[in-house]
Amino acid sequence: MKLLKAFAAATGIASLISFSAGAAEITVATVNNADMIVMQKLAPQWEKATGNTINWVVLEENVLRQRTTQDIATKGGSFDIIFIGAYEAPIWGANGWLTSLNDFGDDAAYDVNDIFQLVRNGLSAKDNLYAVPLYSETSFTFYRTDVFKAAGVEAPTEQISYTEFRDIVSKVHDPDNGVFGTCQRGKAGWGENMAFIGPLANAFGARWFDMNWNPQLDSAEWNAAVTYYVDLMTKYGPPGASANGHNENRALFKDGKCATWVDATSAANDVRNPKTSTVADKTDFFKAPKQATAKGTGWFWSWALAIPATSKKIDAAKDFLKWGTSKEYFEMVGETEGWVAVPSGTRQSVHEDPRLLKAAPFAATIKDAILSVDPADPSLLPVPYTGVQFVAIPEFQGIGNYVGQQISAALVGQQTVDTALANSQKFAVREMTKAGYIK
Repeated sequence: MKLLKAFAAATGIASLISFSAGAAEITVATVNNADMIVMQKLAPQWEKATGNTINWVVLEENVLRQRTTQDIATKGGSFDIIFIGAYEAPIWGANGWLTSLNDFGDDAAYDVNDIFQLVRNGLSAKDNLYAVPLYSETSFTFYRTDVFKAAGVEAPTEQISYTEFRDIVSKVHDPDNGVFGTCQRGKAGWGENMAFIGPLANAFGARWFDMNWNPQLDSAEWNAAVTYYVDLMTKYGPPGASANGHNENRALFKDGKCATWVDATSAANDVRNPKTSTVADKTDFFKAPKQATAKGTGWFWSWALAIPATSKKIDAAKDFLKWGTSKEYFEMVGETEGWVAVPSGTRQSVHEDPRLLKAAPFAATIKDAILSVDPADPSLLPVPYTGVQFVAIPEFQGIGNYVGQQISAALVGQQTVDTALANSQKFAVREMTKAGYIK
C-alpha cells in the first residue's frame, strides 16, 4: 500500500495529463549500470499509470556518448530522453541542444531545491537547469577488510599518498589466491580510464592546460602520474586491465578479485548489497589518495536525465523525468530493492532518511565527499577551466579520448609513457589551435 501511495504521488497530476492527452512512446538512451537496471525494472509502473510506453536503447558507456553526441549535434531526433553526464549537460544546454527544465522549480512536490546545489549547478548553464540527476558521485577507495586483515595491513583513517597506496597494494596483492592488489580503469575513453587518471594527475600536480590554454601533457607532472599508473597496474593489476572500465572493475571487485579499487562512490550501494555482491560484508572505504596536493583527487560526476530539444514528446518526457528523479522514486527503490540500493548523492532528504543511514552507513561519507569537491580549483596550480576529471569545454571529449587511447597503449606495452604523452601533447596543441584557444 505504501508503495502504491508513493507511486501515485511520484506520477502526480502530470501523469494524468499525459494519459488523457493520448499515449506516447518515448525512446530513452541509457547505460546498463545498476541504478538504470532498477529504473528499467520499475518503469512499467509509470507506463501503466500514464498509458505511455518506453523504448529503451541500452548502450555501453563509450558508445552511448558517441551515439547521443552524434544524434544531438545533427538534430537527428532519435531520442526523447538521454542519460547524460555533468560534462555534457551545461555545454549542450548552452548550445540549445537540450530542453530547459526550469519549470520543475514550479512543482512544489518535486522540490528541485532538495537537490544539492553543487549538483544542480553542474547540470545548468545560463541560469537554466538542463538535466535532473539520478545519482551523483565523487571517488574514494574501496578495500577488502578481510584481505587487509590477513595481510596485516591497517586501513588508513586519513588521506594517504599514492606512494603509500602503492606500498599497501604490494602487500595485499595475492594473485596465487585470485586476489589482485588493485583494479583500476584501463579501458580507453575520457569517461573511462581518464576518469581515474585525471584525478591521479591532479594529485601529482599536473593540469590539462596552463592559464593561456596551452596543453601541459608533456610536463614532468603528467609523466610522473602516468608512469606511476602503468607501473602500478603492470605489477599489481589483473590481466587484461586495458579492457576494463567501470562496469568490468565493479564486477571483478564484487566477485572478490580485487583488494583495492579507486572509483565512483555511487558503486558503494551495489558493492555493499548482499543481493549483488559476494564481498558485501567485507568492503569498506577510505579517501582517494593524494600526492603533491589533495586538490582534485576525488572526481565529481552526475549521471542525469535530459530531454533533447528535438524531442516531439516533451510533455511525456518531462513527466518521466519527474517520476524517475523524485523523492518518491527513491523511496520506491528503497522499498522494492532495499535501502542500500537507493541512488546516492542527489537529494538532501534522501541522505537524511534514517532508513538509508541504517542500511547504508557509508551514505554520510558519500555526501561529505561530494560536497568537499571544488571543480573550479582541481589542481595544485591555477587553471582556466572548470572540472576535476574533465575540462568543461567542447573540445575536451576528443582530446580526452585521444589521451586515453595513448595511455591505454602504454599500459599494454605498445609504446612508452614518453611517447604516449608526446603524442597526446601534439594532438592537444593541434586541437586547441584549431578551436582558437591558442593564437
